[in-house]
Amino acid sequence: MFLIVAKYLIPKGYRGMALFPFVLVKYDFDKSNGVFVNHEKIHLRQQIELLILPFFIWYVLEFFIRLIQYKNKDLAYRNISFEREAYAKESEINYLKNRYFFQFLHYIKIK
Repeated sequence: MFLIVAKYLIPKGYRGMALFPFVLVKYDFDKSNGVFVNHEKIHLRQQIELLILPFFIWYVLEFFIRLIQYKNKDLAYRNISFEREAYAKESEINYLKNRYFFQFLHYIKIK
């Protein structure tokens, strides 16, 4: 994992993003934020599991499905299965040591 400060590459309203093998952060202080970095590391693991490109295709498709479902961009984003796993487990710093493959599938919910 390479941690890079890339203020102008991060979309407005976000502080970071994972693009295997990089974690891009908007602010230098986020490099030392263990919970924030762990959240992005969870995304890196998800990307590896899905061989990177399929991760992004799934991510975008699920975002649009959630957008139709919730009619709200923020709710749609928060309910993407990848994000639900990352937010649920971001404070568990050792989570990735014991995480099962495709664990994000447990975070898909249909209303």
